[in-house]
Parts: sequence; structure tokens; C-alpha cells
Amino acid sequence: MNNLDQQVVNTIRILSAEGVQKANSGHPGLPLGAAPMAYALWGKEMKHNPKNPNWVDRDRFILSAGHGSMLLYSLLHLFGYGLSVDDLMNFRQWGSKTPGHPEYGHTVGVEVTTGPLGQGIANGVGMAIAEQYLGSKFNKPNYKVVDHYTFALSGDGCMMEGISSEAASLAGTLGLGKLIVLYDSNNISIEGSTDIAFREDVAKRYEAYDWQVIRVEDGNDIHSITKAIETAKAEDSKPTIIIVKTQIGYGSPKQGTAGAHGEPLGEENIKKTKEFLNWKGEGEFYVSKEVRSHMETLQKAGEEKEIQWNKLFENYKKEYPQLADDWEIWYSDSIASDILEEEDFWKFQGKSATRVSSGEIINRLVKFVPNLIGGSADLSPSTKTYMKDRGDFSKEDKSGANLHFGVREHAMAAIGNGIALHGGLKIFVSTFFVFSDYMKGAMRLSALMKLPVVYVLTHDSIGVGEDGPTHEPIEQLAALRSIPNFHVFRPADSKETAAAWYSAISRTDGPTALILSRQNLPLYEESSKNALKGAYILKESSKETPDIILMATGSEVEYIYEAAKLLEEKGIAARVISMPCLEIFDKQDEDYKDSILPKKVRNRIAVEAAASFGWHKYVGLDGDIVAIDHFGASAPGDILYREFGITVDNIVERALKLVKAK
Repeated sequence: MNNLDQQVVNTIRILSAEGVQKANSGHPGLPLGAAPMAYALWGKEMKHNPKNPNWVDRDRFILSAGHGSMLLYSLLHLFGYGLSVDDLMNFRQWGSKTPGHPEYGHTVGVEVTTGPLGQGIANGVGMAIAEQYLGSKFNKPNYKVVDHYTFALSGDGCMMEGISSEAASLAGTLGLGKLIVLYDSNNISIEGSTDIAFREDVAKRYEAYDWQVIRVEDGNDIHSITKAIETAKAEDSKPTIIIVKTQIGYGSPKQGTAGAHGEPLGEENIKKTKEFLNWKGEGEFYVSKEVRSHMETLQKAGEEKEIQWNKLFENYKKEYPQLADDWEIWYSDSIASDILEEEDFWKFQGKSATRVSSGEIINRLVKFVPNLIGGSADLSPSTKTYMKDRGDFSKEDKSGANLHFGVREHAMAAIGNGIALHGGLKIFVSTFFVFSDYMKGAMRLSALMKLPVVYVLTHDSIGVGEDGPTHEPIEQLAALRSIPNFHVFRPADSKETAAAWYSAISRTDGPTALILSRQNLPLYEESSKNALKGAYILKESSKETPDIILMATGSEVEYIYEAAKLLEEKGIAARVISMPCLEIFDKQDEDYKDSILPKKVRNRIAVEAAASFGWHKYVGLDGDIVAIDHFGASAPGDILYREFGITVDNIVERALKLVKAK
């Protein structure tokens, strides 16, 4: 390592350690140990332009080991991404640009929110899939307009988490040659040596996944790390993991110990670290003129790379104008607005399971959303998510739009996040609703990052029947509805399913889950695009002010619809409300909400074949809820509905009690 490179590496180390110390909170160990590999990547091998962090053909960098965030913030500061010294000094403070873990959309240059370990590797798989798929669409001879790598820096914890194993297995199967993982292997975790819980041979595991494995024995050897990255780039048929042996907390008195992982070094230890590194800095958060000048040179080199790409793309537009037009559409957030006016999109006949309707809609959407891509966790025949005539994405063919994730739900969701983060594509993923439990960590991050991932979740209730309680969702609706910024649609018929898909695919600020039935549901003449408002009057009562309001979602709308008829025969005026998306309804103005659920009507019943949690805000203190606050059972679905009290007769009986109680 030459003297200037050493200065930059040590600057990264000291800035990181001082940031953690000033916050009196954080993780200095990883930045101290991994600084050489981070600089080798950012300064010598990664294609990026700090002047335009959103350049579409940039290489992507993911700090999967997000607890080492000060490493990333130090890099962003030195490379000119707009983070100031003051930002570094405000690490982990209220309102700062440098939160405890990197946050996408909050700090310029952060590609993905990380912190839950292993997620970043799976996000990287998604980004690499997106790069390969878009390249198959847009690249032409002499015009590789999509040509970039995805890098993920991970640690021992990432390797332990199951999600990384799921994702790495799929990446090897798909031959994602432009995915490169740098593994900061320091054999230390919070509890001490990784030997207490993690003794496997990671290299052999990744070889078994069909990855290229490269070892760098000295984490301070920038030349060897750079050479390893170049070797990784030369392998285009399989992903690469570069195992870099490092010392956690390098240069500090806590080097090689668990004490370096997740707590400040202490002022005295920082002083000793500076002495060990032969640091000549003046005061805290110091960057020398030599380092500043060198970083400016690197920034200009990155800027020049984008200039050259822009020239290439200008010529591309002249030679391939139709593809250039498609590029603009694919990389915009908008979709064809005339879907709302397209009669065929909303046309359905007779009874249908909403999963079946959804399958029809997906294949209609392709006409309006040509960059739609997606798949399931080995369940597309059941979730009805296969796109006809769109091909299958594989190691041999990167042009297929149908993704096969295998039985890997958690990785699937995080890969979906990566595809959404990459840009250029609209992504959906699918499995049975009950298995959303396996995806929860990644789904939460979808909402946190405001990513428009569509989750198609079928087999939505005890209607699953004979498969029994392991496959019958009970608490999952409440769980997803509790996630901030997450829309949960449970449509009652085919038209509401179309509305749910339109809402999901046109949304730009967060994810949507479509909760779909296995059993057939009626097609209501009265159902309408008002489902886009989250709730609407499906059937009005015989009186201007109803005696009672019945509300439900999905398959249970049929029960309240029929119950209302019987109540009318008994002289009770019942309004029927379909509430496919509570989150969207809650966002409507007060006038609309009061027009659907007028405050003066306090006789209310909510019906849902799931946990009652969450419905009390709509029925109030005087209302009633017909729900299931226990697990299901194995029997035909119609039997379960009867035995668990979700019947027309039970709803009518409880409605009469409410009205008579007044």
C-alpha cells in the first residue's frame, strides 16, 4: 500500500472511530478492520459519480453489515456525496443525515436501508437480477447501456442469518456474475469468538452454491483486494464471494476482541489507536490536504465515466429510438393512466376465487406495464402469478420476466426490495398468506424504504380448509396492517381485485399486499372502482339513516350481503360496507369517511375470518365483531365457517341483539 492510500484508509478509520466516540454509541470495530477493502472498492474498482448519485449505470454498493454505518458515512464524506464534517459529528443524533444504520432515501448515496443482518446480500441478488434482465432488454452490439456490478460488504453475522443462505443459493443457481460479496471475516461477534456458534467452512458452502470463491488472507493488503475484485469481475457466469481476513477494531487496544464490536473505543483508546497508525491529524475529524486532493481526483474520474456513458447513450438513442423511448417509460414511476378507463381491465363474469381473478389481471397488466416482473416461492400454479409468453429468468436466459424463487420466502421478499431499489422494473412476489410470517423482516423494510413492492398473498383464510391450522392465516392480517406505510387489500370480488392491483401497481411510496381467496366468491353488480377509496357502500339500506352498518372484507362480504337481506325482511335497515383496504380508507377526508360510517349510527358489526384485533376502531364501544381469535382446524372450508360462527344466521342474530339493545 502506497503512502497516500494508507493515509486515506487511516482517515476512514479515524473519522469512523471519532464519529462513534462523539455519539458515545455505535460500532467502531468493522470500520477499523474493513477500511482497506472499502477504499480498494470505492477508490479503485467501483464505477460511481458522486456528482450524480442516481446515475442509472452506476455500480451499486450495499453495506449489508449495516451496524458499521460510520464506514459508509466516512466514504460518502470523503468521496464528495454531500455529507459534511458536521454530519459526521452528528452521528446517531436527532435530525442528522447519519443515523445509526444506513437509511435509503434519508442519506444521499445510501443504496438500501440495512441493519437487519443478511438482508443486504439478498437485496444485492435483486439488484443483480434487475441489471441482467434490463441488459437483456436494452443492450445492443457496441451499446452496453446496462453494464454495472452490485457489491455487498457483509460480516460474520450476515453469513449466519438464514436469509443470506437462501439468497446466495438462488444467486448461484441463476449465475449472477455481476454480484460480488466482500466478506469481512474477523471471527468476532457480540458474544465473543464466532467459534461458540459458527464453525462452518463458508468457502465450501459458497462453492456448493456455485459461487466463485476468492480468499485474501491480509485485510490490509489493498493490492490483493483490488486484484481479487478484478478477478471477480472477470467471472461472468457465477457470483463471487471474496473472503477477506481482517482484524476487528484494527489498530486499537481492543483489536481482535468483542469489545471493539459495538461500543465506543474511549478517548484514551482512540489516542492509542492514532499512535499505532502514526496519525498526524490536527484535532478531531481531520482530513489532510493531500487526502482531499486525492479524493477530488477520484471524484473527477467517476464524473468522467458518466460523461462517457452519456455520450454512448446519446448515440444509442439515435440508433435505437424505440428502445430509447421504452427506456424512458421503464425508468419512470408512472404507468399508463388509461387503465382506469380500459373496459377490458375491469370486465369479469360469474364467481371466481380472487387468486384466479388476480392471475387474469396480471396478464392484462402486461399490456400496460411492460416492465412488470415477478414470481413466487415455488407456488405460481397455486397463487396464479405466472405471466404467459413472458419467459422464465434463468442462468441460461436472463430475458424471462417470470422469476422462480424456490421455497425461499424471506430471501424472495428482500430480493423484491432489491429489484425495486435498482429501478426500471415493477416487481411482485407471491406465496401463501400464512407464510408472510417468513417474509415479515423484508416486508417491514419495504414499508420503511417506501418501495412499491407488490405482495400477492393467496389462500387467505380458514377457507383453506383441509390443510389445517398451519396453513390457515389468523393473526396475519392484523400483523401486516400494523406495519406503518403498508397497504393491505383484501378484495371481495374480481372487480375489487382489479382495483387492488391498480392501486398497488400505481403506488410509488410504499408496498401493497393483495390478500386473495382460494375459494370462489360472488361477483357483485354493485362493486365498483370506489374500492380504490379503501371502503365504500356496496349495498345501501332502505332508510336514509340505517339501523345498523355491516362491514367486512374479502370472502366475508358475501355473508353480510346476505345478512342484510334477511334483516331488511325483519324491518331492520342494514347498510353493507365493503372495506378492502383499511389503510387507504383511513386516509380519506372526514366527509367521505362519515358518509360511509356516519358517527350517528352506532350499531355496527364487523365480520372477518381472522383475528378481531384492529376492528374495534371501526365498530366503537357499542359495536360487535364476528371474527376468529383462535387457530383454525382441518376440515372443508364451509364446515369451518359454520363451526366458527361466520354464518349469515349468526350475523343476523347478533345484529338483532344490537338493534334491540337500543
